[in-house]
Amino acid sequence: MSARNLLLMGQCMPCVKANASKIRIRRMELDKNLNMYFKKDEFLFAHDPQKVCKTGDVVLIRELPERLTRLITHKVEKVVYPLGDITDPITGKSVVVGKYRDQIEEANRMFGKSEKAFDYSKAPPRGRLEGTKDFTHGETYIKYHDDGKDQPFAV
Repeated sequence: MSARNLLLMGQCMPCVKANASKIRIRRMELDKNLNMYFKKDEFLFAHDPQKVCKTGDVVLIRELPERLTRLITHKVEKVVYPLGDITDPITGKSVVVGKYRDQIEEANRMFGKSEKAFDYSKAPPRGRLEGTKDFTHGETYIKYHDDGKDQPFAV
């Protein structure tokens, strides 16, 4: 297999493989009969021994010169956008709903900040709720049967 110097962007999904991450590559495919584009998802396994990406992160992957296993054909280059903080890809500014955070802070400075307003500068980074409400760090496994017990890491 020849390694192309091609970068793909995708979203990290839950994966049960060791030293690998499952990446969803979303492409738009043209239906010639309707002359419309529809989403088509392709799933690839990328080598990620340090577990750099968590579920939901947007990552860049590159094809390996040769396959590590039958399924693992790519490697994770870097995490582009971690899940949680939304960043505009063109300007690089942080976004809240439909406004830039700079615009919100400017409006708060001009008109006064509400006591109930959320302060993004004091917000902790992602990962502070690991083990209580955020289970993306846990080892996933395949759920073979439903025994009535809570199985938060099952795929």
